[in-house]
Amino acid sequence: MKRQVRPGCGEWGRHGRGRGLCRLALAAIVLTATGSFVTLAVGQDAAKDSRSSPPAAGQTTRASPPATADTGKDNIRVTVRVVNVPVTVLDRHGLPVIDLSQDDFRVYEDGKPQSIRYFIRGTRPPLRIGLILDSSNSARRKLSFEQDAASEFVFNMLQGRSSQNQIFLQTFDATSSLIQDFTNDPEELNEKVRTLKAGGGKALYDAIYYACKEKMMKTGPPEESRRVVVILSDGIDVQSQHSLEEALSMAHTAETAIYAIGNAAFGYANPGDKILRAMADATGGAAFFPQESAPGADLATGYLSHGQIGETSQNKGLGAETGIYSAQKLEKLADSLEAIGRELSEQYNIGYTPSNRTLDGTYRNIKVVALRKNVTLRSKPGYFASAIVEGKAPASKASENQ
Repeated sequence: MKRQVRPGCGEWGRHGRGRGLCRLALAAIVLTATGSFVTLAVGQDAAKDSRSSPPAAGQTTRASPPATADTGKDNIRVTVRVVNVPVTVLDRHGLPVIDLSQDDFRVYEDGKPQSIRYFIRGTRPPLRIGLILDSSNSARRKLSFEQDAASEFVFNMLQGRSSQNQIFLQTFDATSSLIQDFTNDPEELNEKVRTLKAGGGKALYDAIYYACKEKMMKTGPPEESRRVVVILSDGIDVQSQHSLEEALSMAHTAETAIYAIGNAAFGYANPGDKILRAMADATGGAAFFPQESAPGADLATGYLSHGQIGETSQNKGLGAETGIYSAQKLEKLADSLEAIGRELSEQYNIGYTPSNRTLDGTYRNIKVVALRKNVTLRSKPGYFASAIVEGKAPASKASENQ
């Protein structure tokens, strides 16, 4: 009879991690949720408590389940959640504040103070970024500018000390399309950026929903990376199967911050701007609108004024009511993407173990406070404390409504 091998033990042994854990008798209850996990093991090789930093990227903190007969039931494990909270701190001029220490912060969950387990400044943990470009018909005349800005962003985020970051490329029109899976190769990614073509339709909410569910939630425990979606769009959705609420609920479940760059033309009161701001505010991200200021009317600058675009002009976009004009260059797109990259590289990352360890699927509010005066903080507002079984995604309002 062949000796039965516990799932995962061979893999752990090859990497020198968890050899002792594979010899342990682990309790069989899963207390997993939508965030980070630190495994509790019973025995002499229990994992050491790390209070200064989370596990290194790529290193799992969840033990393999013990070998059991196949009963058709779900495997379960004992875990204690560690919530990871990326925090951006800005001064009164909107510039990053990067000299704070752990003692300068207080963290509250549902109004109750929490003990900080780890505190990191700078580029750790690495980033997992979803770059989502609007390729609908309304973006047709802007797409080349979006491609230029996206290429520069990709190189900035994947070179040098940022090489541990990974980016995937997704577009949306009537449907969402994964153009390039997660990669840290800027050349490979930019090659795909240059192949993008505009289509029809506009399903923004679906794009966010699937990016978070199908990509972000499959990147491993959230303490190993920071999850971010960067969207270039006018914020208008006309045919998504999912609602805005469902898209944001999935972003909360996947612990993903949304950074949005509005590409609506100057002079147009775009209702989508409010939606982009709401997405960013609800997830701890930020929204940028590079076309809010007047571009000017001088052709030498690369812009046409609205008065220069008549009803029959070839420069006219999709009509005055849409505010889309083919000749208005989005040169500030690159500046907005650069600002996002700079912010992500200068964040603080705070981890805490919640005092309330009941995983009942409810939403827990997070508030981070800085003791320093005259600063503004930006962080995710909360998370779903949802129990899951091995191999299944956490339940959320979004998934429950399907």
